[in-house]
Amino acid sequence: MLRPKKLGHLVLKVSDLNLSERFYTKIIGLRITQRISNTMVFMSASDNASHELALMSTDQIRSSPEKNSVGLYHFAWAMDSLEDLQQIYQKIKNNDIEVVGIGDHGISIGVYILDPDGNQVEIFYELPKNKWPNINIFKGNFPGSLDPNLK
Repeated sequence: MLRPKKLGHLVLKVSDLNLSERFYTKIIGLRITQRISNTMVFMSASDNASHELALMSTDQIRSSPEKNSVGLYHFAWAMDSLEDLQQIYQKIKNNDIEVVGIGDHGISIGVYILDPDGNQVEIFYELPKNKWPNINIFKGNFPGSLDPNLK
């Protein structure tokens, strides 16, 4: 079956390129791989990708989508370990970024926040495939907590 090997990248139009750049580098931890003047910034979490996210400056004002409208709901960044997710969760709280949701998906746990333009971003950790249940992989309780003091 012919199919792509993975999602290559996303491009977001942003109202304030510098503000969005700071959010994605300081909070999410992406590194800048290329900048084109004051129009675009290319960023990556991977050392093996030219970019996974590109930010494009626009003078348009984003209108808030209606709850039931069609379009992007969120995009997600995977962390290497539960401990890494716990650390970034603490970083989010320390920087007074509103957590708009926490999702226990059985095989993963995610923290949902909004970027400066209101795009929902999930940061999550997923169990290794050999620890997934045999039936519904998204049913159940994640065997861990965002609080490192709770096991």
